[in-house]
Amino acid sequence: MKVAFIGLGNMGLPMAKNLLAAGHGLAVWNRTQAKAAPLQQQGARVASTPAEASRDAEVVVSMLADDAAVEDAVLGSQGVHAGLVKGAVHVSSSTISVALSERLTEAHASAGQGYVSAPVFGRPDAAAAKQLWVVTAGPRADVERCRPLLESLGRGLTVLGERAASANVVKLSGNFLIASMMEALGEAFALTRKSGVEPKVFLEVFQSVFARSPIFERYAQLIAEEKYSPAGFTMKLGLKDVGLVLEAGRAAGVPMPLGSLLRDQYLGGVAQGHGDLDWAALGALVAERAGLKQGPR
Repeated sequence: MKVAFIGLGNMGLPMAKNLLAAGHGLAVWNRTQAKAAPLQQQGARVASTPAEASRDAEVVVSMLADDAAVEDAVLGSQGVHAGLVKGAVHVSSSTISVALSERLTEAHASAGQGYVSAPVFGRPDAAAAKQLWVVTAGPRADVERCRPLLESLGRGLTVLGERAASANVVKLSGNFLIASMMEALGEAFALTRKSGVEPKVFLEVFQSVFARSPIFERYAQLIAEEKYSPAGFTMKLGLKDVGLVLEAGRAAGVPMPLGSLLRDQYLGGVAQGHGDLDWAALGALVAERAGLKQGPR
């Protein structure tokens, strides 16, 4: 397949290399052309603009830093949109706003071009090892046309439906989970470390109990299925435990802002009469505040 790749940063370069290794013809563009040298040596054509890279392509894949970079490289006067022929498909793997993804959908559709959103989960080393997880959405025919390319980039693919921006919602939600996890890990490591526990010891506990266990998977399933009764561990007990964590944090002089947020969340749930539900019902309280119909049960 004739492919163009736009953006050769820490993620884009290994992704482009994997497309070359899979046997696809490749044209590439990057704002700093020197980064394209390794691909040129392997047979890729280096273009001077995104439009030039896109002109002969059946599929254009973009992996750029942010909304501003995507707008310039795709919708600019020398962008992908200007060079892509009718019937060809733009696959955006960038982490961008839902609003921009909707704009790209409209812009490509008006020009008779396809648009598929396909952001990825994974770091640069995962990209190099073809261990990314791809989430994709867009018109079914376009997604299926691009499936071989997407599957060559990672270890798995989730197809979400025909609204391209759905993939961006999932990507942003996943990054929110990662950011929240890092805050929680930071607070937990600070508390244990300041209380005299060696970080490597707590890391061993984390790896044994949480990182390689079904705990998080099970709680995600409870929230997804909205099954909070019978409780395996009640919200009242969750409130008690979070209170104890904050007490330990105060004693050790460790600020725990996420802990304070959780205490208020559980306190609100108990005050509303949900104290005997599973503490995963925190997910239902959040859904209720978001205007979703199903409440805690």
